[in-house]
Amino acid sequence: MGKNLKLAASFGCAIALTQFFGTNTAAHAADTLVVRFGLFAESIPVADLQKAADTGKFPSSLNTFTSRLSEQQRNSLIGALRMRIPLSVVTLSRLLNTQIGTTILNDLSTAVARKDQAGAKALRAGLVLGASSPQGLSVISFIRAYPSQSLEINLPQAFKVAGSLNSGFWRTQQFMLSIASFINPTTPQISLPFDPSQRGTAQVQVLNLSLNDEKRERNIPVDIYWSTAATQDKPLIVYSHGLGSVRTDLRYLAEHLASHGYVFVALEHPRSNQANANLAAQGKARLLPPQEFLDRPQDVSFVLDELAKLNQTTGNPLQGKLATNNTMILGYSFGGSTALSLAGAELQLAELKKRCQSKLSILSFGETIQCLAQELPENNYQLRDARIKQAMAMSPTTSLMFGETGLTKVQVPTLIVASSADKTTPALTEQIIGFSKIPSPKWLVGIVGGTHLSVKDPSTTLDQVGQPDTPFSGGEIVGEQAVDVRRFMKAIALAFVAQLTPEAQKYAVFLTPEYAQVASTKVFPFRIIREIPPEAIPVGKK
Repeated sequence: MGKNLKLAASFGCAIALTQFFGTNTAAHAADTLVVRFGLFAESIPVADLQKAADTGKFPSSLNTFTSRLSEQQRNSLIGALRMRIPLSVVTLSRLLNTQIGTTILNDLSTAVARKDQAGAKALRAGLVLGASSPQGLSVISFIRAYPSQSLEINLPQAFKVAGSLNSGFWRTQQFMLSIASFINPTTPQISLPFDPSQRGTAQVQVLNLSLNDEKRERNIPVDIYWSTAATQDKPLIVYSHGLGSVRTDLRYLAEHLASHGYVFVALEHPRSNQANANLAAQGKARLLPPQEFLDRPQDVSFVLDELAKLNQTTGNPLQGKLATNNTMILGYSFGGSTALSLAGAELQLAELKKRCQSKLSILSFGETIQCLAQELPENNYQLRDARIKQAMAMSPTTSLMFGETGLTKVQVPTLIVASSADKTTPALTEQIIGFSKIPSPKWLVGIVGGTHLSVKDPSTTLDQVGQPDTPFSGGEIVGEQAVDVRRFMKAIALAFVAQLTPEAQKYAVFLTPEYAQVASTKVFPFRIIREIPPEAIPVGKK
């Protein structure tokens, strides 16, 4: 997920925070917050909440509620009260007026006690009016803008709603605990021929291209990382970035692989990149047009067509170096889904179209994004490109868009990377369950303690500093804190792409459970498995 995609995630966070605050025995109103539990009700002046936000301390009038909280919970509440959601009125209004926005509001309105049936409309009005206030959208501005003399929260229902927020993430944590007993903690004795995380000897160069697909009216920027050591004997690597992001997402990995003689092609998807997210933030575009589910794989196929021509162009420095018929697709987040589509996974949308009609408030951001595919006219799409010979998908979204059997149609060796603390695309629902459906040969690489953005280039995660930790986002481990993760990704990616070369056996040891344990650190235990343990599969099922 790109940094400007946080603007869209903030919509969910804004609603989540109002529910979160309600679960801690607070409620929301124009000047009063009312918490109801059966026949009992308590009122809290909004002025006291504002005082807490300003001073960082709760007034004595709130002791009835705050005395039961731990110090960490108190600090979390203060942070929630101070948080500003960076959404303009235009952007928020557009989000709330989508089919998905309406469904989420209807779900959350069940926690609001009203005598009329206008719960969802009142929530919408409070959010939009709160965003138009001078200080912008926050929990307090939402409360003050809520169109009623008081905002009354049904506490048991609020607990129920808040407890189910991003259920995939919490189910992942339960799953990780359940399989701990299957992991052998002893350090294996294996002989490693070299360190695949070390930079190669080749001098890396970057060629920037702008490829224009006139038929689909898409201009596709491309960065090609290469060296004079590159030959057509080595496979081509093509990278598909995440939603609302950029083609430099994995620049460190591109440079590493290019230094070992591979050609790494990073392309940008024009209507689901950071530039498009900027337009969406201004209300000038949709964050993710449904057609992108189809256009992204077609972007890769188009780029391969153009590179095949470039490979035959006399005088071009890349002539004879581009093995377009022997390509490994590498994708991150939504780009991981793109990679799987190109590897043969079939979009199966019939169940998605039913599932995305209700209870969207419990979904992760990755699941909610997949729901946008419900607007596509057909129920099945096959986007396989036969030039793709391997697929590496890092934190891909798979839970809804590929249906029950779409992933069984993957036709190439596949490696899935999953991070245990990923809130955006929770590992259990988005990667682990999907991995069990993919045909062998396959590898599942686990980063215990890693978050959604841990694998990204530090230059693209600077915006995470100081971000609040919410049920949907925040708490990201990035930059220097994630250097061990990036080092491991260098080793894994190099070993995996080498499986398409005569040196496959030489690198195979780095794709074993034993190597993962040797490479593990105190902060990040790594895991590699070829199949999900049979004992663990029942835990992963709904």
